[in-house]
Amino acid sequence: MNKTIIARAASDMEEIGVGLAPALRDGMLVSLVGPLGSGKTTLVKGIAKGLLITEVVVSPSYILAREYKGRLALHHVDAYRVGSLNELAEAGLDALLPPERGVTVVEWPERIDGLIEASDILAYIELQDNGSRRITLTTRAVS
Repeated sequence: MNKTIIARAASDMEEIGVGLAPALRDGMLVSLVGPLGSGKTTLVKGIAKGLLITEVVVSPSYILAREYKGRLALHHVDAYRVGSLNELAEAGLDALLPPERGVTVVEWPERIDGLIEASDILAYIELQDNGSRRITLTTRAVS
């Protein structure tokens, strides 16, 4: 399935995440592709809200991953500083791709070969000239 949504404000990005949460199941991998400042972490905040997570969600840029507890565990990974799956394995994070339990959401998945193709949900975020974001959601067919 492909779906395109226009977000005009940060609150729209968060609501898109809230809307994704009901479809998430244990073992799913969600990839967020978009330039710096495109709202990837804000989208994750919405996913967390939809998963009934009450903790404050912040970017895991400097520690690579954060985990939150809610309806499902949410593993939030920032792959910007990672060059390969081997580097994630060295950090002990390869088990999150995909996770055995919970959902993993990865920012900058294009930094790791094959991660986008392995994703159950891909959100491609494009900044528009008027300041809005164009989000194309693609879901992989589940058998």
